[in-house]
Amino acid sequence: MLDAEVIAAHGRQYRVALADGRTLLAFPRGKKSEVACGDRVQLALSGDGQAVIESVAPRHSLLYRSNEFRKKLVAANVTQIVFVVAVEPGFSDELLTRCLIAAEDQDLSVLIVLNKCDLAAGVPNALAALAPFVKLGYPLLQLSARDHAEDLRPHLEGQLSVLVGQSGMGKSTLINALVPGAEAATREISTALDSGKHTTTHATLYRFDAGSALIDSPGLQEFGLHHLDLTTIEHAFVEFRPFIGQCRFRNCRHEKEPDCAIRAAVAAGEIDPRRYEVFRTLRAQAG
Repeated sequence: MLDAEVIAAHGRQYRVALADGRTLLAFPRGKKSEVACGDRVQLALSGDGQAVIESVAPRHSLLYRSNEFRKKLVAANVTQIVFVVAVEPGFSDELLTRCLIAAEDQDLSVLIVLNKCDLAAGVPNALAALAPFVKLGYPLLQLSARDHAEDLRPHLEGQLSVLVGQSGMGKSTLINALVPGAEAATREISTALDSGKHTTTHATLYRFDAGSALIDSPGLQEFGLHHLDLTTIEHAFVEFRPFIGQCRFRNCRHEKEPDCAIRAAVAAGEIDPRRYEVFRTLRAQAG
């Protein structure tokens, strides 16, 4: 058996890196695949320059999204989510909220990056949209990926980070600036995995050193959280925590019940109304 790290994932095909620097194409046994980029796996060589994934090592974390039908693995063993938004085009604060909930659920560090700050006229509006998140204590880094991508590097040291965001936010520009040869490596992996070559269609891991790596993930338009129950969702909203258990009814759904501490906090301006609306949507999905 050989130990390896999954450095690219697309469907049921994986690119894995061995300790000696070699990379192989690997496939899981059986029809169902539960392998993610960032996983540590054990391989058996298949004799054709490829390998079979025999087992997956226990994970420290697993970031994934889900709807009522299926789940989509994003990355394994990450310690930090770097969520990239931009001055232009506009970004979804609901998508950011959902990603932060996933981070809280897995106890991951978070960094919000506001990209394209060279477009100075749009910066105030972008900062206003991010203000509720900054108020909650989530760190914000402002930069322009074309000129100041290196500002991000100190925040990546000692972390296995995953870069997440909508398409068009400049994630690829950041990756190409931080990782020399990343574009060529992505093309090579895309060819090997027979996936799209013009956009990020699979998660790819770039290792800086033994303790630091960055996973680039495909652009997101939604982040389903159907796998989370109501209690988990409540606690993932950090601003809810001081008020949980303060409602008149122990099983309060924070909807129309009298003497609801959460709704009172919204009315008092202690909870952002848009964040509360996302909670209502998630609560309805949780049943």
